[in-house]
Amino acid sequence: QVQLVESGGGLVQAGGSLRLSCAASGRTFSSYDMGWFRQAPGKERQFVAAIRWFGGRTYYADSVKGRFTISRDNAKNTLYLQMNDLKPEDTAVYYCAARRGRLSAGGTDAETEYDYWGQGTQVTVSS
Repeated sequence: QVQLVESGGGLVQAGGSLRLSCAASGRTFSSYDMGWFRQAPGKERQFVAAIRWFGGRTYYADSVKGRFTISRDNAKNTLYLQMNDLKPEDTAVYYCAARRGRLSAGGTDAETEYDYWGQGTQVTVSS
């Protein structure tokens, strides 16, 4: 069982930056693939970024490439999402998620592939 708690959301002007954190419980954080998803009002939850348990390879949605950076600190059991050059369309509730690490990277962008979810943190970008 993994418990995830996000923090770092808030209100920021367009062009600004925020760093989200996701603190994970348990001793096996390093063995989980981790992801960030977001859900805007009236829309479905969508993939933002993911990082693999082994090797740390990263994946990004096209809409955030070059602006967002996902990273992890296994010693601190923490996942991060550095968000730069924020846009009003980035406004959403951001969720971190975990799935047990596997050899295949398939499905890292699929919501249904993740086993554990945090409660979410609100990010609002004003124009």
